[in-house]
Amino acid sequence: LNIMYFLTPPKPSGSGRTLALTVCSAAIGGTFQYGYNISIINAPTSYIQGFINDTYVERWGTSLDIPQVTLVWTLIVSAFSLGGLLGALLAGPMAVHFGRKKSLLLNNSFLFVGAGLVLTCELAKSFEMIILARLLVGMNSGVSMNIQPMYFGESAPKHLRGAVAFSSAVFTAFGIFLGQVVGLTELLGTEPLWPYLLASNALPGLIQLFTLPWFPESPRYLLIDRGDREACVRALGRLRGGEETVMAASSAMMLCGNDSIYFYASYIFLEAGIPPEKIQYVTIGTGASELTASILSNLLIERVGRRYLLVGGYSLMSCWTVVFTVALTLQSHGVAGMPYLSMACVFAYILSFGLGPAGVTGILPAEIFDQAARPAAYMVAGSLMWISLFLVGMLFPFIVSSLGNFCFLPFLAVCLVSAVFLGLTLPETKGKSLAEITAEFGRKNEMRKERQSLLACHCETCSPVVPTSNNHRVSRDVCL
Repeated sequence: LNIMYFLTPPKPSGSGRTLALTVCSAAIGGTFQYGYNISIINAPTSYIQGFINDTYVERWGTSLDIPQVTLVWTLIVSAFSLGGLLGALLAGPMAVHFGRKKSLLLNNSFLFVGAGLVLTCELAKSFEMIILARLLVGMNSGVSMNIQPMYFGESAPKHLRGAVAFSSAVFTAFGIFLGQVVGLTELLGTEPLWPYLLASNALPGLIQLFTLPWFPESPRYLLIDRGDREACVRALGRLRGGEETVMAASSAMMLCGNDSIYFYASYIFLEAGIPPEKIQYVTIGTGASELTASILSNLLIERVGRRYLLVGGYSLMSCWTVVFTVALTLQSHGVAGMPYLSMACVFAYILSFGLGPAGVTGILPAEIFDQAARPAAYMVAGSLMWISLFLVGMLFPFIVSSLGNFCFLPFLAVCLVSAVFLGLTLPETKGKSLAEITAEFGRKNEMRKERQSLLACHCETCSPVVPTSNNHRVSRDVCL
């Protein structure tokens, strides 16, 4: 691809502008939607719960208990994650069959049908339509969260690969922030307007639908999957002037609990002692924090590297989780100022997430796997991500009610394990070709095999000995 690029050198300014516009067009209807749809569901929580209860009373003549309403609400929230899982499973076949760009365009159909459902659910007096709408919106996010980073990773030049791929995280954070702003009571966060708030995700989809067709397809897809050398050369001219590790990183990104803050911001800030009337404004600060961190990380990724941002992010999140738990405990004993410390810890937790895990995780499959394996890798990684998000979305309200001040301790365990595991297994991929990254994994595998061979060695002279399953006698000292 690089040889073909130099055979047809583009004008740097035009190619750079085309690449930037391609990124914006793909992301505004892609990972932006993921962040936007995570955050807009928080503002109308009480209105939708009231609609659920009113609908049930009208049908059956009796109201639901609070736990029953909460259960239906968690189904609405978690339907997004189930849809994301389905979308992740669809993303691989779609990317191969339709291509990266066309898949993103077709993906908007899920979004438009979902918007139609929420706009008519009150007329139909059906809260089940909201569940279905959130499922479809989740499918849209599941497809885009896999295909968009693939599209970016295959389209960007090597020296910009990390920054371009990390822009997915920037648009996710921007979507979260804008969704929180649109959900203010001064805008669409009121009882009469909540269906329009949930349906507002159709507007970014329309923007993508009208802009993305003007930009090129992934050059690697055109050359390798379709065998169209001429189209590949044209696309290049316009655009350019480890399996366990990926699965662990994808699961950890959701199990760390960051997205539960957006799903259930009201629960968390009420637990932290923030007055209810102030919560909607405090919530905007969470989106602003991740947006700021993702922009900063986008500037740092090619200097600091992927591994340090990822491991450092989880390490910082572990620290802030401990401080947050201590602050909640002291707050329950009446210590002054603790609600503000708790709120600061939430912001710091989100900042740490945005600095590393939010963006680096999506880059890894594009940098570690070759062209043939990449769609399947994104499909597996995306499936694990959405399963993890579903579990967190379903369980978090009950974790808060049962653990109280210690509700973030499960996430502490996830962050600690993730930091250690990724620190030991993930090689640095900054500025490296796929061959160099593969060689680095090979070296790590060789080191692992050498350690295993030491454990399997024959040692008749050392004492005491440990019997093994294959009747070898191995020194206990060597094993330790």
